[in-house]
Amino acid sequence: MKKLKLIFVLMISITGFAQHPVDKISNNLDVALNNTAENEEVHIWVFFTDKGNNLTGYYSNPSMVVSEKSLLRRSKVLDANSLISLTDLPVNENYVNELQNSGFKVKHRTKWLNGVSGWATKQVIEELNNLSFVIEMDIVHKYKTDYSVEEEESENTTLNNKNLSKPGSINSFNYGESFTQLNQITVPAVHNMGYTGQGIIICSMDAGFDNLAHEVFSSMNIIAMWDFVDNDPDVSQLGSHGTSTLSTLGGFKEGQLIGPAFGSDFILARTEDTASETPIEEDNWIAAVEWADSIGVDVTSTSLSYLDYDPPHTSYTWEDMDGNTARITIAADLAVKWGIFVVNSASNSGYHPDHNTLGAPADGDSVITVGAVDGSGARASFSSVGPTVDGRIKPDLMAMGSGVYVARSSSPTSYG
Repeated sequence: MKKLKLIFVLMISITGFAQHPVDKISNNLDVALNNTAENEEVHIWVFFTDKGNNLTGYYSNPSMVVSEKSLLRRSKVLDANSLISLTDLPVNENYVNELQNSGFKVKHRTKWLNGVSGWATKQVIEELNNLSFVIEMDIVHKYKTDYSVEEEESENTTLNNKNLSKPGSINSFNYGESFTQLNQITVPAVHNMGYTGQGIIICSMDAGFDNLAHEVFSSMNIIAMWDFVDNDPDVSQLGSHGTSTLSTLGGFKEGQLIGPAFGSDFILARTEDTASETPIEEDNWIAAVEWADSIGVDVTSTSLSYLDYDPPHTSYTWEDMDGNTARITIAADLAVKWGIFVVNSASNSGYHPDHNTLGAPADGDSVITVGAVDGSGARASFSSVGPTVDGRIKPDLMAMGSGVYVARSSSPTSYG
């Protein structure tokens, strides 16, 4: 009799599980759905269980998924038989089609994380929860960044920085007002040795590059551009931040402003929508870094901050800055695995006495995280600090980020 009772209980349990599929909705998405109207669309991730069948052709012909330039870069850090992996293979389009047939609106595909981002109502999300090939659904985290703290501090320090450092020897170039920021990290000495970044492809990810007609970019070789916000090739949006950062990275105008890597080739990615209340969405950055890798980029540079947010939007907190939680950090570390130098600002959240103020992917254990100092080498008050939750020192490097001499957006010859 006891055995019969046990079998009866097990049968009830099994029947219950069959009628109620495992909930694939994350806690963060569940919170967001509780604050969402029935017909309102939510920006979410949908991740898949697998990539389908008949995948061997990709391994025998890796150039089907990444460029020869990317394979060459990977060969410097990986064994010849390990130049691609399952993460490089495209998502299963049959799965994507089934999502769309359910009413899901696709925004980005991510082969590295094996999923898609897009929009869905509560009803559609419930339908997706029943699909056997869906393993998880999560909110796409949204952020905002505060550039005003950079600008305010820069206005207060620019005049003091100008006279902190003067050329003490004959240099290959006349750096003009940009000498202080370059000399602080010994760039003139490197230029004197003949290194200007030639043969390197750098991807600059920012909020838009609104003045590419500036004279400082006249000799820059831009080989590709894409706007991951509007999904088109025009990156010359309203954002001036990208103009400033790109000029300090690779601009060239003797007597005015010279960037350390002016000899490099560049690809530009717009990943932030400055017109939005929550302008930064992590799926844009992840799509951009995968695109950059497929082209064969060697270095990515991002000066955006990925932490602050406005309720009811859910986001990561300082407790998530452990190198393994934020999806954008996971993608950044994967990029490094493939031989890309991922350089990211620490963030603009300043100092907190009790915990770190980092913004993902600055917490990545393989990411080169850069904090900001002024011309004297003192930390800029807005620059974020570590350590990470798991005790790693961050930032990894410091460079001048306050009072920096940059190209301005007001005209083709304006600086400040």
